[in-house]
Amino acid sequence: MISLKQKSPKLLVIGDLIIDQYLWGDTDSISPEAPVPIVKIGNDSTLLGGAGNVIHNLKALGADVDLISVIGDCEISSKAKTLLIDINISTKYLVLEKNRITSKKTRIISSHQQVIRFDRESTKIISKSSQEKILKTFKKIISEYSCVLFSDYGKGIFDTKLTQLLIQIAKKNNIKVLIDPKGSDYSKYTGAFLLTPNKKEAIEATKINIKDKASLNNAITYLRNEYELDVSLITLSDQGIAIYDGEFRSLPTVAREVFDVTGAGDTVLASLGFALANDLNIDDAVKFSNLAAGVVVGKIGSATATLDEIINYELNLNNSKSDENIKTLAEIQALSEEFKIRGKKIVFTNGCFDLLHSGHVQYLEASKNFGDILIVGLNSNKSVAAIKGNGRPINSEEDRAYILAALEAVDYVVVFNESTPINLIKAIRPHTLVKGGDYEGKKVVGQDIVNELKLVKFIGGKSTTNIIKKIQDTN
Repeated sequence: MISLKQKSPKLLVIGDLIIDQYLWGDTDSISPEAPVPIVKIGNDSTLLGGAGNVIHNLKALGADVDLISVIGDCEISSKAKTLLIDINISTKYLVLEKNRITSKKTRIISSHQQVIRFDRESTKIISKSSQEKILKTFKKIISEYSCVLFSDYGKGIFDTKLTQLLIQIAKKNNIKVLIDPKGSDYSKYTGAFLLTPNKKEAIEATKINIKDKASLNNAITYLRNEYELDVSLITLSDQGIAIYDGEFRSLPTVAREVFDVTGAGDTVLASLGFALANDLNIDDAVKFSNLAAGVVVGKIGSATATLDEIINYELNLNNSKSDENIKTLAEIQALSEEFKIRGKKIVFTNGCFDLLHSGHVQYLEASKNFGDILIVGLNSNKSVAAIKGNGRPINSEEDRAYILAALEAVDYVVVFNESTPINLIKAIRPHTLVKGGDYEGKKVVGQDIVNELKLVKFIGGKSTTNIIKKIQDTN
């Protein structure tokens, strides 16, 4: 895999271009006109989706990428062009079709929850004129590429006749065509090098209920034979990827953590194309794709994986949970924003956690019950010494962080140097702040930033100070 770092194959993506827009705001009232919330929009972001996400994945891997797509004569198309130019993708192969709308999905998010999504799109088959332009361009440039990827989102580009002509032209030029299919009728993809359906899609396409190895073998064999594929693949989520090219085998997943499968199919298509374009055999290409997907599903939202991330991921597959879950301030801030977008409730607590004992563990378990993600702010050695005095902490911040991160209740640990975690709380902006019951009636640092404060009673007699005293008395 490391050898791939120096290679930049040229790949062509053909597919449906989609714009994903996110509008973030706050809700504090209900409309007098209808029983719906009023969302005051604070900020927004716009991203490339559909075939655009395949391109993002290829660019992240270091590939040289071109795009053929059809856009409408609308404002959305202008934004799409700008987003493509921003990532150094040429727009010269975009076909403009009048009276057509470039697909756009707009999501309104309030209090970290998606309130509504509305779509603007054209799904009818593109015009004969647009098809002819695509075909003409494809014939002219096909020889320049190592691989062609079809990203079918069902928005009208892949007319059966056009799709078949494109596949035939590619095959005549000995260029592999990889397709992320859509719908249940795969006949238009006949003759492609491979398709990348997931288990659900494969069941719909084959009408075979995949419930065990035998039925999986039947389905994957059917796909290869029925649609004259070189290789038949079925992605199986946490069960890995099945392969059939005359011989059946499957590779297990390598995902250590799964936060979000959004865009994972785009990652599989892109990474397979990149690997095959670099002359990897199908087994090694699938292994590479498995690793890339493992990186991506460990992130929130439609994400990408760089070569460095994939290499490091493979090297660290056998590392402990603790190593992975100790984060920097910048890392936890980014993760927190992503979790909020996905509607996850974030809980925060902090402490020294020197000489971890059962009282600490039960406190953290109670804290986790208040939400989905528990982030623990850990006082650094310097911070503990300033609070507790000389001789403390007993255990170093590295040891304390490692032990905390190993606990089932704890999702992430972040070390901070200040006397209070206020800067950390401001960065994370958790929904819930948890402190010990001894803070009853007291002002808690950061409580004005969070939605709620929860107090958890400590177990009597369980404290680090008591443990230290007992040791000293024994000596």
